[in-house]
Amino acid sequence: MTSGFTVIRDTTPAAAMPKGSVVAMGNFDGMHLGHRAVIAAAIEMSRTHRQPAFAVTFEPHPRKFFSPNTPQFRLTDETNKLRLLAGTGLAGAVVMTFDAARAGTTAQDFIHHDLIARLGVSGIAVGYDFHFGKGRVGSPSLLVSEAPRLGIEVDVQPHVDIDERPVSSSAIRMALAEGQIADATAMLGGPWFITGEVIHGEKRGRDLGYPTANIRLDRHCGLKHGIYAVRVGRGAERFDGVASFGRRPTFDNGAPLLEVFLFDFKGDLYGTALDVAFIGFIRDELKFDSIDALVRQMDDDSAKARAALAAAPDAFPKLGDIG
Repeated sequence: MTSGFTVIRDTTPAAAMPKGSVVAMGNFDGMHLGHRAVIAAAIEMSRTHRQPAFAVTFEPHPRKFFSPNTPQFRLTDETNKLRLLAGTGLAGAVVMTFDAARAGTTAQDFIHHDLIARLGVSGIAVGYDFHFGKGRVGSPSLLVSEAPRLGIEVDVQPHVDIDERPVSSSAIRMALAEGQIADATAMLGGPWFITGEVIHGEKRGRDLGYPTANIRLDRHCGLKHGIYAVRVGRGAERFDGVASFGRRPTFDNGAPLLEVFLFDFKGDLYGTALDVAFIGFIRDELKFDSIDALVRQMDDDSAKARAALAAAPDAFPKLGDIG
């Protein structure tokens, strides 16, 4: 239990979950507007029931279990998903391990054993497309049909649209892959972000007048290679900056790396964990014929990044503390 947000796992005694709680169920990858609608419904229901509201989610993502050799571009890893959940006003999260046993559990057993007997829920909120149980036969309609007999309330949230397009994690991944940061931000309800530790690089940026904090992203990250306006968090501190994500074709065309230049910052960040929120896409990654041409372009990139960040002064994910 940390700062009012409780994380319950399979090994946690059932007594840690207050009986009568309301739950929002989903994978919640990215915590987009559709997910937030489900959570808001659970919180509203919890007020009526006068009980706390929890998220019920699954780790690893079921896609990872069923297709272990298929690259999976996750919008949020487990820790950041929990931090985002903690920022919504939920009392906590129930993280269920998705393994062979979970995959083989029937929908009826999941409802009766996991939700009713173990967690003792009084209400459930889900999205219209949430499926669960062996063979994915569990559905919102099954929960609705079982609700009267079980004495629980079920709320099924419809899909959320933006400009007549459904919001989904897949659509957000596609937007990020195309550098459409504004579209991704709109669907998420806030900027997409990553968290990573600053590592040592080639230190070329120092010689160019642009010392960078280098972060290795997940190898399956599908973000488009290019230059971005970013806002960076170090604990409660916030810094504006410009970042390059890509292979550095002017130099070595190496493994993808995120290189972040913080405006008006001096200090050593090696070994520090940074949250990097992507505020705007500036341009594609390019190869330059000379260092002078590269530096002139970096100057222009920085000016454009400053303008984008000035237009979004408060843009940063709302994160809670999970300890």
